[in-house]
Amino acid sequence: MKNLFAFLKKNKVMSNEINLDMSKIPKHIAIIMDGNGRWAKERNLPRAFGHKAGVEAIRKIVKECDRLGVKYLTLYAFSTENWNRPIKEVDSLMKLLVEYLKKEVEELNVNDVVVNSIGNISKLPLICREELNNAYEKTRNNKGLILNLALNYGGRSEIVDAVKEISSDLINKKISKDQINEELFSKYLYTSEMPDPDLIIRPSGELRLSNFLLWQGAYSELWFSDINWPDFHEKQLQSAIMDYQKRDRRFGKVK
Repeated sequence: MKNLFAFLKKNKVMSNEINLDMSKIPKHIAIIMDGNGRWAKERNLPRAFGHKAGVEAIRKIVKECDRLGVKYLTLYAFSTENWNRPIKEVDSLMKLLVEYLKKEVEELNVNDVVVNSIGNISKLPLICREELNNAYEKTRNNKGLILNLALNYGGRSEIVDAVKEISSDLINKKISKDQINEELFSKYLYTSEMPDPDLIIRPSGELRLSNFLLWQGAYSELWFSDINWPDFHEKQLQSAIMDYQKRDRRFGKVK
């Protein structure tokens, strides 16, 4: 029985799968984890309970992406605008980040997952930065799923930061004006070592990107769901991927 399970896992064919074409699994999936507050409100619970429930959803989705062979998973965990939320809620989110990293890093490491972050993390509390660094150092040499936590991330801020760095390199004559094109610009983004997301998912019923991967998502397929993030499980992810596999991605060209 163990040998059979190992074979099924290796070949990514499991009984709970929704007829996915395993040759067309998105290489990079990005998710806007929205709806924690709504989930809690529907149950007359404090918002903090919704965020805790959202962490459980992260565990399930990370494992499922790893099982399906997704190479990059980028989770929108804390935006540049989220600092405007009540201090108590922000503190709760920072504590949850530390708890998640402390509890999960060993299992993530065993499963060959790399823990990475994108965004201006210099503004995060010191303990958050330390745990992020510890998780990265422990997992940096792994070869499996790359888990990107977007923290203090904003698409516009990312583009502005890139422009500042390019301007500095121009002044210092490290590059010339004629070298600047889309390919070069992408190298100055937080995601410089990664492919653009094939699929961007947003649960909770909202139909917008909310300042997430604005440059990288130019030709990403978008998938929206009314389900709040804490209730977003493996089946919903599989449904999103199945829908993605039915789409005709032309990137502005004509087939």
